[in-house]
Amino acid sequence: MLSKKGILLVNLGSPKSTAVNDVKDYLDEFLMDERVIDYRWIFRALLVQGVILKTRPAKSAEAYKTVWTDEGSPLIFITERIQKKLQKVVDVPVEIGMRYAEPSIETGIQKLVDQGISEIVLFPLYPQYAMSTTETVIEKAEEVRKKKFPNIKINYIQPFYNRDIYINCLAESIKEKLPENFDALQFSYHGVPERHIYKTDPSKTCKIDDANCINSQVDTHNAYCYRHQCYKTTEAVIAKMGLPKEKTIISFQSRLGKDKWIEPYTDETLETIGKKGVKNLAIVCPAFVSDCLETLEEISVEGKEQFMHGGGENFHYIPCLNDEDRWIEVVKTLCEEKLNDFYLV
Repeated sequence: MLSKKGILLVNLGSPKSTAVNDVKDYLDEFLMDERVIDYRWIFRALLVQGVILKTRPAKSAEAYKTVWTDEGSPLIFITERIQKKLQKVVDVPVEIGMRYAEPSIETGIQKLVDQGISEIVLFPLYPQYAMSTTETVIEKAEEVRKKKFPNIKINYIQPFYNRDIYINCLAESIKEKLPENFDALQFSYHGVPERHIYKTDPSKTCKIDDANCINSQVDTHNAYCYRHQCYKTTEAVIAKMGLPKEKTIISFQSRLGKDKWIEPYTDETLETIGKKGVKNLAIVCPAFVSDCLETLEEISVEGKEQFMHGGGENFHYIPCLNDEDRWIEVVKTLCEEKLNDFYLV
């Protein structure tokens, strides 16, 4: 009997509501992930459950309320839209799972298994590789597979930060939404602690500096370097758009705690560029394929306030790819490549 194939799209996840207790449950699962806060368990528990969860859930709940819609969490319903559109253009079942909260990765796999699926293409919806995104999704999926579904096979789609089809898609999307008059286009990527970069480097030779992240090509020392991949995405997109480098800015957002995170920081950049002559700013967040709290509230609302307070005049947030048809075609192509790989095993 021929094996039956399916696709599982995996995104970050979201609280099930804006209630403080729901946000607390979500943050507990998220921040207790050893690949997000990579301290020893006891220190992670003391920090997360003893400090962060005492105050942050209420503040985060208020932030979620600013982006929540009648459909619920933007990240969830946008991922559902991607699933529905993809299902119309592929001939295998498509389900979704979230790394944190519901629908979980286990729930998504179970739905496919219930349809007779034995070979799954799992797509972590992150363009660049990081231990707190792609790596934790794969590790969680493997944990679930070994424990609950030992007889299924999973093919994982690898980071696509430099794939031509993705670069073309992102460049076209940005170009369509870019205002006619702008002084700079800022690429704001989600940040990670510097130690994460070193931990994901199998060669143990990666260095976090511009020579390695900006000027070098992909090599053994930076093959898993998140910062390097962000710079390469930006470099490829602005080349495709024909933008001069001097009109672009790269920065990293969403840092947590007092540890050293990769630089430059988005908030500090937004607070200072107005005084340096950038009065009309467009900003995009290419670490995300779906709009979420970090784009709709942290950048579109808080980031705008920081920029205007720092002397800026016009702030234009460029939405993520979301469920644009061009992005669905990219997802379809990447999934079909991995579906075909099953035939080669």
